[in-house]
Amino acid sequence: MVPQPHQEPGVAHILIAEDDALVRAGVAEELRAAGFSVIEANCADDALTYVREGGKIDLVFSDIQMPGTLDGRQLAEVIARDHPGIPVILTSGETLPDVSALATLFVAKTYSVAHAITLFCLLLGLQPPESHS
Repeated sequence: MVPQPHQEPGVAHILIAEDDALVRAGVAEELRAAGFSVIEANCADDALTYVREGGKIDLVFSDIQMPGTLDGRQLAEVIARDHPGIPVILTSGETLPDVSALATLFVAKTYSVAHAITLFCLLLGLQPPESHS
C-alpha cells in the first residue's frame, strides 16, 4: 500500500521507511510533535513508489533491512541517482553500511529520536526545536 501523507503546509516532509510498525509509529509521533509532516512506509518499495509519484519529500529516514524487492540501502541508491536533492539517512540495529559509498548518513539503532530530529533540522537548514529534557 502506497503511503499517504498527513499534509501540513509550510513544514518539512519526512518519509519514514520502517517495517517495524511500533518503531515507525513511535518515531512518526515524535516527529509530528516536533512539527514535521510525516509520511510512513512499511517497506522501501512503497517509499520509492511515493517518491516516484511526486510526493512532497524533504528527507528520507529508512531502515536498511526490510522485506520487499528493495532494502534501505538500495532505496538510498535509487534516490541519490534519480532524486539527488532528497537527503537520505539510513538506520539499522544490525547492519553497518559503507555510507561513504552511498553519500548518505547512518544512525545506529537504538537512537534518540531527539538527536535524529536535530540531525534532520541540520540537514534541512531548520532551527531544531527546543529540548524538553
